[in-house]
Formats: sequence, structure tokens, C-alpha cells
Amino acid sequence: MKRLVFYIVLSMLFILPFAIQAQSVPTVYDPSVCAYEPGQPHSDECLAMMEAFPEPDFEFITPDYTTIGTYSFWRVGPDATPTFDAPGGNAIGQIAAGFNFVSAIDLSVEGWLQIQGGAWIQRDIARYAEASNHVGVQLPEDWEHPFAWVLDTTGIYSSLEPGGESSAESGYLTQRYDMVNIFAEAYDDEGWRWYLVGPNQWVKQTFVSKVQSVERPEDENGDLIEGRWVGADLFEQTLIAYDNDTPVFATLIASGLPGTETNEGLFEVWARLEVDGMSGATGAPNAYDLQSVPWVMYFDNDISLHGTYWHDLFGYRQSRGCVNLTISDARFIFQWFLGGEANTDGEILNHVYVFHSEDFRPANS
Repeated sequence: MKRLVFYIVLSMLFILPFAIQAQSVPTVYDPSVCAYEPGQPHSDECLAMMEAFPEPDFEFITPDYTTIGTYSFWRVGPDATPTFDAPGGNAIGQIAAGFNFVSAIDLSVEGWLQIQGGAWIQRDIARYAEASNHVGVQLPEDWEHPFAWVLDTTGIYSSLEPGGESSAESGYLTQRYDMVNIFAEAYDDEGWRWYLVGPNQWVKQTFVSKVQSVERPEDENGDLIEGRWVGADLFEQTLIAYDNDTPVFATLIASGLPGTETNEGLFEVWARLEVDGMSGATGAPNAYDLQSVPWVMYFDNDISLHGTYWHDLFGYRQSRGCVNLTISDARFIFQWFLGGEANTDGEILNHVYVFHSEDFRPANS
């Protein structure tokens, strides 16, 4: 009997720690347990939280393979590009000098491209443009804690502490478009914010786009807008789609460059086109001409949300004022907008709220 009791006690000594450990595994994401204290190691609760929730667990939207596969986009310029009535035929005009992309409708003739509109151009002066594969995520109903997308294109290791040097010892090598949870925040001596994304893994705010919700805006009458709307954060270069107060979708954007900034304010979507051409500043150094821009939603005169095939730098400002989305993200927003409730006239009203969550400078500058 004594031997039996001994074995029971001994077995409990082995089992109890594992039972306690199993009971301590968090089932609800709560980064508040990782509050940062300089010079102090992560608490056991924080380590358990990071182990249980190493990254956001969201559902990606379905890529728009139909649109991406239907069109063939090519860059021409920056010099003027001659056009012909047939392969090796007569010159009939030119595409003016500038930032220009064409949509090819016939690639069957060696050395030539037939473009939208029927004209032909020489293939050796055009460069194929591959559309971005990035897609946004659908947000769960209980989403509340910010997360981030990694923007860095170089691939650097995170730092062991806020303001520290990149270190392989951290164990995390950043990859563009990674999604990371934000467990804690801290500032360096220059006022830049740093995010804790894993155990002793800190990344500077300039290397990521933080996704955080914004309150539903009011219209010019002081009433909260109603229905489906999107909030475009020019500081973080992110967009969140909302159904009234409920966020349902998030992604990265590329808004206007300095000199052609996207205007802040609350706007109504006034026109929707599944595909449209865009051009401007003909004859000027910043001239552009873009064929077959997909999923266009105009909201501020000729400024729009739209699909973008000519770059893959979402999370950075890139445009002449429009809000660039990937083709897949633009299609999602386009169709989701149309699923909103119509008014008595059968019109669906959608809003675009453009704002800065912060200023473009460190916190203490």
C-alpha cells in the first residue's frame, strides 16, 4: 500500500505541472499582458500569449484571377511610342511620352502587340507588367486589436529591443506582406514607435503598416453616415471597410505622392466602372496614360479607388491622387459596395472617408 501511495504521489508530481501549463494556455487574444517595461524580460503570461497567437488568424479574400487572367498589361515609354495599323504596317500615331501602360488584346504576332483600340506597337519597346498577388483579409466580428503588415522589401531581422540594431539573434527575418500581431509598443530616443511582434522581436513603425479602426464619421449635417463605407488612412496606408460601425475587411493601399496628395475628407462614391482608362498631364513631365484600369469607384471628382496593375508597392504612397488597391482588393470593395442597402430611389450610397491617423513625423519632433 505504501508503495502504491508513493507511485501515485510521484505520478502527480509529474502530471501536475503539465496540467497547470495546459490550463494556462490562453484561448482569447489579449496583448495587454505584454505591456513593455524597459530592461525587464517578457512575463510568462506574455510568452504564452505570443506562443498561442504568433500571427493574426484571418481569412484572405479570394483573388480576382478572372480579371488578372483576362488582361495583359504592358509598360511603354517614357519616350513617345509609335503606333501602327498592322504588324510592320503604316505608322498611324503615337502614345505621348509619359508613364504609360497599355492593355494587349493580341500577342499572336511575333515582335508585335495589338493594344486596346486596335493599334499595334513593337513588342521590344514594351515591358510586361505583372499584377500584385497581395490580397486583404476579412475581419472577424470580434476584431478589436490592431495588427500590421510588413512593408520592408529588403528582408531584415527584427531588433532585440526598441531602437536596437537588426539582429539575427531575434529569430525573425521580415518578409514583405507578412501579417504580424502587435503585442506591445515603445518609443526610441528619436520618438519613433516600435512594435513587439514576437518574443524579443521589435520592428520600427516605418517598416510596417498598422491596421487600426476609426470611428464612423459624421456628414455635413452632423449625422453619422450609414451603410457601407471605407476609411483610408493616409498615414498608415491602410484601408478598412465598415458596415456602419462594424469593420469587415482590411488591406493596404497606395495613395497620392507629395505634390499630388489624396485629399482628406468625407466623400460619396458618385460613379462605378468595371474598367476605365485614365490619363492626365499630357505633354508635362508627369504625364500618364493607363488603359483598362479595373474596378474603378470615383469619389472626389476624378479621384477614385481602383485596381492597380503597374506596381506592387502597396503600403507606400505611389499615386497621382487616387487610392490604389490591388486588383483583387478593388474587386472585393466594388462588389461589396453594391451589396449595400438601396434608398427609396434604388440608389446605393457608399462613402469614402480619407484621413490621417497621425502626422508624417516622429512623435517627439
